[in-house]
Amino acid sequence: MQVTYPYDFSPEPGTAREIVPGVHWVRMPLPFALDHINLWLLQDGPGWTVVDTGVALDGLKDCWRKLLPVYPLLRQIVTHWHPDHIGLAGWLQQETGAPLWITESEYLTAQMVYAQIGSFGNAPMVEMFRQHGLDAQRVEEMKKVSGTYQRNCSPAPLGYRRMFDGERIDVGGRAWRVMVGHGHSPEHAALYCDELRVLISGDMLLPRITTNVSARPSTPDGNLLGLFLDSITRFEPLPQDTLVLPSHGAPFRGLHARIAALREHHQGRFAALLAAIDHPMTAAELVPVIFSRPLDDAFQAMFAMGETIAHLNYLEHKQQIAGSESNGIIRFVKLNSSGEK
Repeated sequence: MQVTYPYDFSPEPGTAREIVPGVHWVRMPLPFALDHINLWLLQDGPGWTVVDTGVALDGLKDCWRKLLPVYPLLRQIVTHWHPDHIGLAGWLQQETGAPLWITESEYLTAQMVYAQIGSFGNAPMVEMFRQHGLDAQRVEEMKKVSGTYQRNCSPAPLGYRRMFDGERIDVGGRAWRVMVGHGHSPEHAALYCDELRVLISGDMLLPRITTNVSARPSTPDGNLLGLFLDSITRFEPLPQDTLVLPSHGAPFRGLHARIAALREHHQGRFAALLAAIDHPMTAAELVPVIFSRPLDDAFQAMFAMGETIAHLNYLEHKQQIAGSESNGIIRFVKLNSSGEK
């Protein structure tokens, strides 16, 4: 079964459309190159549970003010810590009293990034990119974007209800199973309802673009891409006709084909990197191998550097390349079949 798109519409900002019984689709604008996020309203007895919230900007608050009289919130479920998902959780709790449900790692990461604690701040990330060969001009550009997370998030609620992998959450008499994945974020929560055959995939499965998996200064050598590829295999036992509700793009069917396409995409990137490394090279030098388009701003450069390092870390964990530091700069060389340079 190939990827198909069963709906020929998308909701206008500040409106919702029912797509299956008890599940309504909301689309909120974003001030980024990725210009929207999908939120999902689940009928929950006398009120509604929302999955994800949007960023904390006045325009999105206005959208919510239109929705809340029609969709009184009883609960917020947030898939992960990124600002387009958790940004308005604190504000919505103040407005409605709806408590936050989230996995523990995502809640703690949101708090640490918001407070710029230790390696979760912008400065350590920029320093990691410098060590991987990023030029001085780009380094200075990235330093100037510090504070973006805080500008796009209201302070998170002080308390939360922790979600666990495999937990079944009752929403209006229907069971939604929490399916935790890793790599894109530490403990990303997707939700699957067997009765409806619906998967709310968050950012783990997107229909057209690939999920960003970036190296992080808190785990600079971590194999996050390996964790991501392992995580998406957890969706393979779901039925072929599962309706996937992603955070970006349109609802789709054909999750098995999409998983296969994601694997093929990353295998192509691995092969391209291995072919390009014919002498010691930095991640910055290898960015054009997997990102041929111009990187017009600091944010695009951040994503590209983070993803390139994540791919190189994967290959290093597979013992196909090795990285070493010299004069403060990390370079990678290819290894032979015996694991030697």
